[in-house]
Amino acid sequence: MQPPSTPKTSSSPALLALPPYATTSPSRLQSIYSDISRQKHSNPASYNANIEWWRRALEAITRAGIQQRGSNLVLTADTGLMDLLRISGVGKPLALSTVVAELRTQKSIFTRSDFLNSKESVYDSGWLPGRIAAYVVGKPLWWALEQLGVVGEEGFITPSTAKDTAWWGDYVVISLVEAAANDILAKQSLKGSGPGDGLYTFESFKREFSTDSQVLTDGDAKVLIKFLERDRRAVVVDKDVIKFIDTDIASASRDITGVDRGILELKEAVSHLQAQVTEFERKMDEYTQKASAALKQKHKPVALTYLRSRKQIEDVLQKRLGSLETLHATLISVETAAGDVEQIMKSYQSSTATLRAILAHPSLQKESIEKTMDAVAEANADAKDIDETIRIGADVVIGPDTVFDEAELEEELKRLAEEAENDKVNDVRAILEDKALKTPAARPSPDAEPQREGVLAS
Repeated sequence: MQPPSTPKTSSSPALLALPPYATTSPSRLQSIYSDISRQKHSNPASYNANIEWWRRALEAITRAGIQQRGSNLVLTADTGLMDLLRISGVGKPLALSTVVAELRTQKSIFTRSDFLNSKESVYDSGWLPGRIAAYVVGKPLWWALEQLGVVGEEGFITPSTAKDTAWWGDYVVISLVEAAANDILAKQSLKGSGPGDGLYTFESFKREFSTDSQVLTDGDAKVLIKFLERDRRAVVVDKDVIKFIDTDIASASRDITGVDRGILELKEAVSHLQAQVTEFERKMDEYTQKASAALKQKHKPVALTYLRSRKQIEDVLQKRLGSLETLHATLISVETAAGDVEQIMKSYQSSTATLRAILAHPSLQKESIEKTMDAVAEANADAKDIDETIRIGADVVIGPDTVFDEAELEEELKRLAEEAENDKVNDVRAILEDKALKTPAARPSPDAEPQREGVLAS
């Protein structure tokens, strides 16, 4: 019969409330907390399941920021972590050194120094020292070193012993860095696209992207900026100036210029004055409340003192508001001018790209143009030949040497004119005769005929 399970207790109650602790039984914890290094070859399935459990546990601990340094991205492996993970009835995690070495091999975590100093991306495949050693040493010796715990499948690892502390240090948890970077880029995308909207100092970067649940420490901010610069290529950094960039623009436009620095200085000056204005307004409200409280207690001199102090602050506030208005107007003017220049340059770049794309068309290449012009010349020559052929055919039909008798033509024309005149006279005569026949008075009566004869006789 198995003894009853021992209740889980920890030096940090917040630990047991985190996943996956909240859903893990004490017996399971005892197995996970034991030295699991031998399981890698004797029981790979159990080993991988335990490593995955620890990965989620360390990720939850780091995200919650319950360690002394309060980082939400960097896990600190030291005696403090060992004490934090200690559970009554289970003890301290003997497997932690093996877990850290395995997670480093899987590239789930990186030492903070390697992460910040490396020029290669965390997504770069392979680890150069390990690959060289594997090639030089050879597989048989490599297998022997792996059995002894000197190397892992991907490279050298720290020996897994409970008393060894060489693996202690600060480790960047990549999954948490990726999630935080995604949140920053999403928030930045909601801002305007003006020249000053993507410019930050180190301090303003921390202020802008800290949240109620996650306040960026200096260490976390450095890790995020390095990740955004090297691995995401979303920012460029020059000393204390951080600039978000558009990956689609030309590389020359990604540099931090003197204009960028000037705009950032104006932004910082406006932010500083705004903070002063806010503080002066708070003090004025405070003195007003104190003056009211003094009057209620019938302490008129004290109330007057508070009112005088409030008046002095009010005078300074008016001056600061004037300066703030001037600086804000200057910042808007500078950003507008810089934005206009940027838009013009983008238009030029777009036009240049479009023109190059058109000129790159196969039909506009030199050989194609020469071929087309030769075809046009050949077509024109063919058209000329056809035209000459038609003209020659017309000359054959008409006869190039035909001579007309002009006198004969004149005689024929005169004859046609006479015939036309005769036809016209005949037409008039026929019309007159026709009218005469149709008129009644023109017909003589029988009685008048003798008289007509007499008249004719006389």
